[in-house]
Amino acid sequence: MSFKHSLVFMCFGFILTSCSLKKFKNIDYKTFHIEETPAPTLNIFTKRGTKDSLQPVLIFVHGGYWNSGRKEIYNFLGRNFARNEVTVVIPDYTKSPVASYKEMTAQIAQSIKWTQKNISTYGGDPSQIYITGHSAGVHLSSLAVMNQQYGVAPNTVKGIILNDAAGLDMYSYLLENKPTEQYNYISTWTLDPENWKAASPYYFIDEQTPEIKIYTGTKTYASIIAGNEKFVQELQKYQPDVQIEFLDKKHIPMVTQLFFPWNDRIDEIVAFMKK
Repeated sequence: MSFKHSLVFMCFGFILTSCSLKKFKNIDYKTFHIEETPAPTLNIFTKRGTKDSLQPVLIFVHGGYWNSGRKEIYNFLGRNFARNEVTVVIPDYTKSPVASYKEMTAQIAQSIKWTQKNISTYGGDPSQIYITGHSAGVHLSSLAVMNQQYGVAPNTVKGIILNDAAGLDMYSYLLENKPTEQYNYISTWTLDPENWKAASPYYFIDEQTPEIKIYTGTKTYASIIAGNEKFVQELQKYQPDVQIEFLDKKHIPMVTQLFFPWNDRIDEIVAFMKK
């Protein structure tokens, strides 16, 4: 078969499998709005006919320096996991400078609580919720789960997949790199070091931390590599077998790889969820 015919066959197969999926758009997950901005919503991707056999659930939180990005960019990612019999939830959240990290995290926490309460309606198993994201999105999802201030009950989330996670120890980072107006960092973090520590998942690692799987790019930002290595060193006190899986990628390709349906990371994450 020629390359051209192979490509046509792949595209045709993609269309056929897409027909077996269902997308629910812009669902109100009952979170709060800030100032004059609308309350954010979420999208759900699932296979058709799943209500009789509930699937594990993956919440994906997008990144973007805490001041940009939107859930619609990640539709391909949602479909790719849904093809693997995973119900996918992709929430949006209010960005800085309108929102601080605390308000963003509270919104993500609300999306988790909404998912646990409602996801069975969409074919997902509320007892098998996992969460992931990329960059800033991993920070928000981890903090929402690990810091009990945000009201996500222990054992609600069974596992966290860190994908080139930023912000795991913002306290140490901001002590050396004081926040400025660049990237709206003052609006996001404030100038108070106590807020920086409260914003850092690193300081909430304990015996209740869900099982964690970690991917980090070898060509990503040096601060991300250092933050992930420090995080893992502390996490190994409670999860001694956890290790970083380093991938030969820069920061953005760490998430765009998940846009391709035959990526090994998708298989690995699904296996982590279904083991």
